[in-house]
Amino acid sequence: MKEEKPLVSFIITYYNLPVQMLQECIDSILALSLRPFEREIIVIDDGSDVSPINDLIKYENDIIYVRQKNGGLSMARNKGIDVATGTYIQFVDADDRLITAPYEQCLDIVRYQQDTDMVMFDFSTDLIVESLPESVLPVSGSAYMRNNNIHGTAWGYIFRKAMLGELRFTPGIYHEDEEFTPQLLLRAENVYPTHFKAYYYYQREGSITTSKDEQDSQKRMDDREGVLFRLHDLCDKLPHQDRIALERRIAQLTMDYIYHIIVETRSAATLEQRLQHLHDQGLFPLPDQDYTSKYTWFRRLINTSWGRTLLLHTLPLWKKER
Repeated sequence: MKEEKPLVSFIITYYNLPVQMLQECIDSILALSLRPFEREIIVIDDGSDVSPINDLIKYENDIIYVRQKNGGLSMARNKGIDVATGTYIQFVDADDRLITAPYEQCLDIVRYQQDTDMVMFDFSTDLIVESLPESVLPVSGSAYMRNNNIHGTAWGYIFRKAMLGELRFTPGIYHEDEEFTPQLLLRAENVYPTHFKAYYYYQREGSITTSKDEQDSQKRMDDREGVLFRLHDLCDKLPHQDRIALERRIAQLTMDYIYHIIVETRSAATLEQRLQHLHDQGLFPLPDQDYTSKYTWFRRLINTSWGRTLLLHTLPLWKKER
C-alpha cells in the first residue's frame, strides 16, 4: 500500500538551546489537528555541543532527528529541505512555537484552497492571541511585492515545496531570510496574505539579532550589503513586473541597511564609505519612489549631506528612547 505524502513538513532548526524549548516547539506542532500521516516533523541539530536526542525519546515516533556538523542556520534549513517529503514546508526556530488556533486557520487555507502556493501570517510575542475570522483572496507573489512591504522572515509563511526548484539559503551569512523570501515569493502564483498571529516569536538576549559584539556588527553589515548586491544582480534577469517588485524590496532593504549603519556605528565616515559602496552598485541615491511615507522622508534626508548629518544626530537617540 502506497504511503500518503505528508501535507506539511515542519523543519525545526536547533543549536545549543535548553531542550525544554525544543520540546515545547515540538508539542506546539503535535497540538495541531494534523493527523500523523499529514505531518512530518524534522529536527535539524546543527552540531550542538550536547545532542538533545536522549530528551526526545518520547517523540521517537513523531520526529525525524538529523544531527550534522555545525554550519549555521542556512545549512540547517537546507538540510531540512533535502529531507522534507511534504507538499508544504514550514520553518520553525526551536525556541519559538506555533500558536494553535490561528495556525489552524492557515492550515485551513492549505487544505481547502488547492491552488495555494503560500500562506503568509503574522507573529506574536504573546502565546495568548485572539483568533479572528478573515476573508483572504489570493494574489501573485509578484503583485503583492509590488504593492506591499513584506516581512522577510522564513518562518512567516507556509509554502509549497515544489516552488523551490534549486533555490536554497546562502550558507554562512546573517540575514539569509532577506535573500531567500523575495525570490520565493516571485515564484508563487497564489499567495494568501493573512494577518493571523500564528507564530510565537521568542527574542532572547545573546541571539544573533541582539548581539552587540563589534565583529558580529561588522559581519551583519557586510552580509546585508552582500544580500543587496546579489538581489540587485538578479533584477536584470527578471521579467518587467517581477523586476519592479524586487526593486521595491531592494529599496526597502537598502533603507533598513542604511538605518542600521547609522544607529549601530554613529559614524559619518562609515556611513559615507558604505553609501559609496551602494553608489558603485547603482543602489544609491535611493530611487525616487513613494513606496511609503517613511521611505519618502528617509529618502529625501539620506540623499542630501545635511539630511545625513541630521539622521546621524537623531536616529540613535530615537532608538535609545524606544
